[in-house]
Amino acid sequence: MHKRIEEIYWLRAYGCVAVFLFHLLDHVNQRLDNLATDLMRLPLVLGTPIFLFISVFVFAMRYDKAVPPGFLAQRVKYVMLPYLVYGFIYSTAEWARLSMAGRPVDFVANAVEYFVFAGWHGYFLIIAMQFYVAYWLFTRWRLWRFNPVPWLWLGCLVSMAYWGMAYWLEVELPGYLLWIAPLGWVYLFFLALVLVRYYPFDSLVKTPERPAWMQCLSHPVWLCAWVALLVAASVAGWLHFSSKEVWVVPLFVLFTLVAMRYLKGRPAPGWVRYINVYSFGIYLAHPMFFSITDVFVARMALPVAVYATLLAVVGAVGSILLNRLANTTTAGAMMFGKRLKA
Repeated sequence: MHKRIEEIYWLRAYGCVAVFLFHLLDHVNQRLDNLATDLMRLPLVLGTPIFLFISVFVFAMRYDKAVPPGFLAQRVKYVMLPYLVYGFIYSTAEWARLSMAGRPVDFVANAVEYFVFAGWHGYFLIIAMQFYVAYWLFTRWRLWRFNPVPWLWLGCLVSMAYWGMAYWLEVELPGYLLWIAPLGWVYLFFLALVLVRYYPFDSLVKTPERPAWMQCLSHPVWLCAWVALLVAASVAGWLHFSSKEVWVVPLFVLFTLVAMRYLKGRPAPGWVRYINVYSFGIYLAHPMFFSITDVFVARMALPVAVYATLLAVVGAVGSILLNRLANTTTAGAMMFGKRLKA
C-alpha cells in the first residue's frame, strides 16, 4: 500500500476504543446495569468486526493479487505468539483466582479451555489468522478474477444465518469455539474486498465506478434508520449485545460504507494515530489491568463514575506502558504485540 489510507486510522482507533469500552462496561454492569448502559453498547459491538475488516482491507490494498514469500510465517510470528503468551497469562491468572476463591480447577484443563477452545478475548486472533490464510488462498488461486459483490451478499446471508441458527438451536461448544468459526465472520472478508475494488484512488488511477447500491447505502439515512430500529428493540428488551448477533451484520455493513465515504481524505489527528500505534497492545492487555484494578478496589465503596474512570485510566495507561516496554526488543514485540507505525 503506497499511500496511507486515512480512513483505516480512524476505524482502527474506533475499533480499539470500542473493544476497550465494551469490556469496561462488563465490569461496570456488575454495579450498574440498566437501559442506558445497554444503549451504550450499541456502537461498541462493532469493535471486533472492525479489526477483522481492517486485516483484510489493508492486505488487499497492499498486496493486491500476490502476497510476498513468508506472508503466513510472519502472521504466525506476530499473531499466534501473542495468543500463546497472553493465553498463558490469562489462563494462569484465572486458575489462581479460582483456587483462592475455594473453587480449584485442574491447571491443564483450564489451560486447554484457553488455548485450544480459545476461551478468552484473544479468540479474535484465531479468526484473524483464518482470514490471513483465506487471503493467501485468494491470491494463490487467483480468485481476484471474480467480482466479489455477489459473494458479499452471500456472505452476509451466511453469517446472519449462522448466528441466528446457533442461538435459536442453543448450540453450546467449549470455550469460544462457536465464535471462532469463520462462517460467522465471512461477510467481513468480502466487504473488505468489495471496498478495495471500488476504492476511490487519485484521478491518475482508474477505478471501477461504484455501483448504485453502494452509493445508496453509503448515505447516512440508512444507517440512522437501522440504528433507530435497534434502539427501539433495545427499549423493548429484545436485543442481546454482542458482536456475534444477526443484527450486527447489516449494522456493520452500513456503518463501514458510511465511514469509508465520509472519512475519505480526512487526515487522522495525532490522538487517533497514537491510539493506532498501541491498538494491538491495548486490545491484548487491557482486561488484565481491569482485573488488577478490581483487586485493589474490591473493598472500596467507590461511586460508579469514579470506578469507571479508574478502570479506564489504569487499563489504558497500563496497556500502553506494557506495550512500550515490550517493544524495546524484537522478542518482546513478538510476544506482547507489535507496535504499529504512526
